[in-house]
Amino acid sequence: QVQLVESGGGLVQPGGSLKLSCAASGNIFMIGAMGWYRQAPGKQRELVAVITGGGSTNYADSVKGRFTISRDNAKNTEYLQMNSLKPEDTAVYYCHAQTYSGSWHDIWGQGTQVTVSS
Repeated sequence: QVQLVESGGGLVQPGGSLKLSCAASGNIFMIGAMGWYRQAPGKQRELVAVITGGGSTNYADSVKGRFTISRDNAKNTEYLQMNSLKPEDTAVYYCHAQTYSGSWHDIWGQGTQVTVSS
């Protein structure tokens, strides 16, 4: 069974930075696209950033120029570097991965809280 374990969330002041990590473990033959989503209280979950197996990236307009998604295929790990954080970035952040172990599956992390406040 494949699992995604996130780390790196916390409390940060506006203008600060945080780096989230998400490591995949288990019976993995291949990982396709990986991404980060977030859900603020009372709002729907939204896409933050995605990175394909080939390294192509795409970002939500609200985070372009501030957030950077990356991955280390040797470690089955993805990262989200978040700079110039704003209070509106406050949310639970979830990592996502498409994994192949005989068939393709969508796997989600447990979520990590990011709070931007002074």
